[in-house]
Amino acid sequence: MNNPAIQQLTDQELLQRFKTDQNSEWIGVLFDRYALLLLGMCMKYLKNEEDARDAVQQIFLKVLSDVNKHEIQFFRAWIYQVAKNYCLMQLRQHHLKYREEITDKHAGELAADPEDQRSHQEKDLMLNNMEQALAFLSPEQKICVELFYLQKKSYQEIASQTGYSLLQVKSYIQNGKRNLKLILEKQQRANKR
Repeated sequence: MNNPAIQQLTDQELLQRFKTDQNSEWIGVLFDRYALLLLGMCMKYLKNEEDARDAVQQIFLKVLSDVNKHEIQFFRAWIYQVAKNYCLMQLRQHHLKYREEITDKHAGELAADPEDQRSHQEKDLMLNNMEQALAFLSPEQKICVELFYLQKKSYQEIASQTGYSLLQVKSYIQNGKRNLKLILEKQQRANKR
């Protein structure tokens, strides 16, 4: 659904269309808007690129199965919470898998924070920062990063799809990833002032 008219729909309109006809492509469009943001968040929690990519896939499936169970006012805040809870659950399971004891301090950190206005503002700020950071990438870097991290395409598949050489694809992905990190770090420093 790369139709520009569909891309113009708001989150709420896409949600409503899904609830009306149950066509998962509406959720796919919605999910694509936030997939890179979720990948960044999963990387922050899970500290592993492969785990983060798997987590994004699992979160998408969870969103598909749970979206009809909830009255969602703000999709962005809701999907952020779903992703955060998923990552925290993975961390818990990881700790249990290796039979490490979770101290009271860690258990407190793993518990879901009570939703308050400040945490919503912080989430929105983080999501906005990631959106802004993506806007600074070149179109070539952005498309290669999205294909590699979100659609799990190989370098060869990306080269075939975009017409770039393998060397260009590798370069765009590496530079895009590095640039995203630098932009986000710069934004964090600016926000602390």
